[in-house]
Amino acid sequence: MRGSAPDRDQFDVITMGRVSMDLFSQTIGADMTEVEGFDAMIGGSPSNIAIGTARLGARVGILTAVGEDEIGRFVRAGFAHEGVATDFIRTVPDTRTGLAILAVQPPSTFPLTFYRENPADIHLSVADVDALPLETTRVLQLSGAALSRGTCAHATLHAGQRAASLDTTVVLDLDLRPDQWADPPAFGVAVRALLPSVDVAIGTEEEFHSALAEHSPALDGSALGEADRADLDHLLDRLHAREGGIITVLKRGPRGVTVRTPGSTTDVPGYSVEIANTVGAGDAFASGVIHGHLQGWSWTEAVRFGNACGAIEVTRHGCSAALPTRDEVDAFINANAQKEHP
Repeated sequence: MRGSAPDRDQFDVITMGRVSMDLFSQTIGADMTEVEGFDAMIGGSPSNIAIGTARLGARVGILTAVGEDEIGRFVRAGFAHEGVATDFIRTVPDTRTGLAILAVQPPSTFPLTFYRENPADIHLSVADVDALPLETTRVLQLSGAALSRGTCAHATLHAGQRAASLDTTVVLDLDLRPDQWADPPAFGVAVRALLPSVDVAIGTEEEFHSALAEHSPALDGSALGEADRADLDHLLDRLHAREGGIITVLKRGPRGVTVRTPGSTTDVPGYSVEIANTVGAGDAFASGVIHGHLQGWSWTEAVRFGNACGAIEVTRHGCSAALPTRDEVDAFINANAQKEHP
């Protein structure tokens, strides 16, 4: 895995996968029937992580696709405004750019509707991946949702394999969206095929259980019980025994984050903040973890920085629009040095 500073022509990060316009309710706490207006912003986990790492100072590109529509123009302009390279955004005829509409009922209820009938980004191809300059890219960030359908599934597997053959760190955000899979249990089958190419896997307890277990309640949207969590520990032990070099970053909500590296397991506490909005917290967290790796920090230090990014995100409304800058994160860490959960 690469740790040196990039040359001028290198990308620090390339992300790959879905993109959308998110319409985020301006009427906080209201049912969708009472919403009076929306804020428009870029959405989709890999897209948010592209913006998040760019705001933290990385040189970032994204591999995705848009339709020949106004939302596609919105997406391209939004990435360019954030300093994310748009060289690898393809326009796919006869498709639409994705759309998502959210009501906001804080702190944790966000009725969300995806409009992803034949979205452009599921048509990414192996040829699109081969056009990426992975030889001079430090981190390739992949998404579990990109494995759900279309040629993008094969392209994602190819991207992981190609990056693994180079000096490029492969970071997988498990990004489980059960409603995006025609057969939700296939999520685990697809992720397990990708894992041999992955250096770092990031996900919640529910996402890891769904990825590693033959059957998981989380595929139906249910939280894990204590027996499921015990089962997850065994599944992670087996994963690390089989994929000895992999690093897993397990998000455990208010119980913090558990980082497993070869030979060590570390619990990293989160920060105590007043939550306004949980949407986007995971993408802010992943952006911070990737940023820490780019700085050459230990994984524990990178996760602590990611926790701060996620904590800032949940105090704000919006998703990609709320992602913090490096100066904001540094100021937050300095101001909250004694406020991590025990």
